[in-house]
Amino acid sequence: MTLPLHLWEIKEEIRETASGLGLDFFDTIFEIIDYKKMNEFAAYGGFPTRYPHWRWGMEYEQLSKSYTWGLSKIYEMVINTDPCYAYLLEGNNLVDQKTVIAHVYAHCDFFKNNFYFSKTNRKMMDEMANHATRIRRYIDRFGLDRVESFIDVCLSIDNLIDPYSPHIVRNKRRDEEDEEPTIARLAAKDYMEEYINPPDYMAAQKKKMEDELDKARQFPDTPVRDVMGFLLENAPLERWEQDILAITREEAYYFSPQGMTKIMNEGWATYWHSRMMTEGALDASEIVDYCIAYAGIVATSPGQFNPYKMGVELFRNIEERWNKGQFGKEWEDCDNIAMKEDWDRQLGLGRDKIFQVRSIYNDVTFVDEFLTEDFAREHKLFSFAYNKKSGNWEIESREFKQIKERLLFQLTNFGQPFIYVKNANFENRSELLLHHRFQGTELDMNYAGDVLGSCFRVWKRPVNLETVVDDKGRLLTFDGKELTDKPYAYEPM
Repeated sequence: MTLPLHLWEIKEEIRETASGLGLDFFDTIFEIIDYKKMNEFAAYGGFPTRYPHWRWGMEYEQLSKSYTWGLSKIYEMVINTDPCYAYLLEGNNLVDQKTVIAHVYAHCDFFKNNFYFSKTNRKMMDEMANHATRIRRYIDRFGLDRVESFIDVCLSIDNLIDPYSPHIVRNKRRDEEDEEPTIARLAAKDYMEEYINPPDYMAAQKKKMEDELDKARQFPDTPVRDVMGFLLENAPLERWEQDILAITREEAYYFSPQGMTKIMNEGWATYWHSRMMTEGALDASEIVDYCIAYAGIVATSPGQFNPYKMGVELFRNIEERWNKGQFGKEWEDCDNIAMKEDWDRQLGLGRDKIFQVRSIYNDVTFVDEFLTEDFAREHKLFSFAYNKKSGNWEIESREFKQIKERLLFQLTNFGQPFIYVKNANFENRSELLLHHRFQGTELDMNYAGDVLGSCFRVWKRPVNLETVVDDKGRLLTFDGKELTDKPYAYEPM
């Protein structure tokens, strides 16, 4: 339902404050809903409607039980569209509603201005409804079990995309002329040409080179990271299956930027809602309640990573450093601790810098660029790992380099393995060969087998995966009946 008058007035005040601070956002439509509807939308990925699938019901039950038992509570949801849609939870106290409204406007600013959201479909609300309609038609025509089973397959490989492909060109098509084999010709006068370079001989040599080129040519020419896109273009699918795979892939690309910018997005929203709340939106009687709520937002539990905390602290650190001039060669070359503690060039560049960072970075580049050793020391960061001897998760290291590497490793590709299509005619049998770019962490064989099974369902021929196990190359193969594992000459890409 629409906002009651008192919330609408608060929303307008916060909107004007946000605009005055420099935030630039799409028109934002707020609705207030009860916890059942909030859990339903959350189960659908934030949208009011999705296509029928058991997964949404499972997630709804999990969210409902967690809310009922007091384990979690969804305060708000905001959808990256134009206009943006945001939902407030009915029953929240006024301080929470103010905080959420301010938080939402900062999210909407991030959605509109961050580079990695620039290619997303801003009419995804309508697109999701269209997807649901098309899939319901397939269910009516082919039956729920058959369609839902294929959706299961598509969802199990929806992480095999190339998140950067909307922004860059991976491969350019080579001109056909470039692929034409060139035959070496002996220099000869015109009247001696047919004797020095006999036409029949030259034609035979050209045919031989073409045959060799065909044998050597591999499809695709270069490894393809967008496995879903490759299957969509080349797998022998029925038309309805192809459409469902395309739907799943389109939705995966829509949600991808949110995964790529989780720390930044939540940190940016937390930074600005904190500014707006403490600089005018709160009454004096609400300060304590807000501080309690804010402490819960940025709290860090043992063994858990809080993107809100990391993001907001990094943005504040960047603003402070650029205000004081704590960057550049002079700052980096200074090894006097006392001088660094008192360093303040009073440049006042912090506000411009955080807006620039908001526009062009993602989580990986954000952490790589701005997570410093001083920041890690100040916030007592450490890396932890599983100790097989004790059977517990324990602190692994407090060394900055290892901490940063571990964090970047978790953020790169969402912490998931890099999988590429390497050859669609493996061993000249129309089998699919996938390549795991090994970076020190082995695949979970249970998941690997399931993914190969799903790829087989789409490719309809045996699917192979080259990887590394125990420092040795292995080839996993699923032929539709069983998963086999054999030694293989693994070559890194």
